[in-house]
Amino acid sequence: MGTDTKQANLLQDDAAEEREKLDAIQAVIQTYRDKPGCLIAVLHLAQEIYGYLPLEVQRVIAEGMGETLSHVSGVVSFYSYFSTVPRARHAIKICLGTACYVRGGKRIVDRLEEELGISVGERTPDGKFSIIITRCLGACGLAPVVMIDEDVHQQVNPDKIEKILAKYQ
Repeated sequence: MGTDTKQANLLQDDAAEEREKLDAIQAVIQTYRDKPGCLIAVLHLAQEIYGYLPLEVQRVIAEGMGETLSHVSGVVSFYSYFSTVPRARHAIKICLGTACYVRGGKRIVDRLEEELGISVGERTPDGKFSIIITRCLGACGLAPVVMIDEDVHQQVNPDKIEKILAKYQ
């Protein structure tokens, strides 16, 4: 098979996958369309399906839910859980709620930015890590807390960052 044929097949596969994701989002919309107050649930499920919420997906949701695009975009931009850019393989969430902040949460953010060479909200060039600030992970007694994917790391200090990141390399 020639290089051009392989590239054409990859593009077709990508288009088919894209259509499949949008169809799944349409199914979610149909399930929740007539239920008041379900926009956040739809956005959450759409992000699980698509991986993030680019403007085109927000537009599909707005039209399907009978909302304005500005309203949907406002909700997406208000909640830190939602992302309008692809997230990395490993999402690093640093709590900066009161307990975590006063126990050194900001120093952890600074060290992560230094170690990974990225800022909050960005992802590493290899797509492995992204840094996300959150206000509470519900583990104040273990502060400061860092959550990577579903793993909670407690009583983190900047000196532990390198060892923690090594687990996800």
